[in-house]
Amino acid sequence: MILQPVALRRCASCERWQGPRQATDDGQAVRIPGEDSSGLCAGGPWDGSERRARAACGRWLRWHALPPTA
Repeated sequence: MILQPVALRRCASCERWQGPRQATDDGQAVRIPGEDSSGLCAGGPWDGSERRARAACGRWLRWHALPPTA
């Protein structure tokens, strides 16, 4: 699995992204299966579209499985 830092605000750490992922224990990153991991956007500007885990979007929302930032 590959780590995707939450600070980059990519699809993998967005509440709306529906692809395979796991939050790290410290909440600083998300584990994704690989470079080409993808999932559907649900409710965002790309609603219903397949998006790669590392794609960027101006409407990013922190994934609820990640602890809040201090």
